[in-house]
Amino acid sequence: MNLQKLQAEITADEGRVDEIYLCSEGHPTFGIGHLIVQSDPEYKSLCLDNFVGIKVSETRIREAFESDMSVVLKDCEILYPDFYELPEEAQHIIANMCFQLGRPRLSKFKMMKAAVDARDFKEAANQMLDSLWAKQTPNRANRLADRMAKL
Repeated sequence: MNLQKLQAEITADEGRVDEIYLCSEGHPTFGIGHLIVQSDPEYKSLCLDNFVGIKVSETRIREAFESDMSVVLKDCEILYPDFYELPEEAQHIIANMCFQLGRPRLSKFKMMKAAVDARDFKEAANQMLDSLWAKQTPNRANRLADRMAKL
């Protein structure tokens, strides 16, 4: 897998913000879509009245992104035991979805998984689009589904 290409794709989809902000669902986030959790050093900032806008260093953004990517790839292997046997393009699409949705929500795409397991990538694309995710983030969903359908 071309990890640099995958990271560039996810960065393009997520954007990169060098301060704490609230994501579209209202959760404190920074960097490349990194959701702040209790184990993060930034967590203590959340008790401040004006935590939105607190700057985060480039080093910390890179560290969080690398950690998030590691988790995503492990999660993809859990959901798809043959993950690295799939076409690289399918790996990138699934990892991109997993980064955005997380493993618990991506695991609900059971018919998409069945289609990927059967190597029916057109049907997998149809299943991707038949979801709340596709309605909530149509540009990303359509772009990823189009790529999946072309496999």
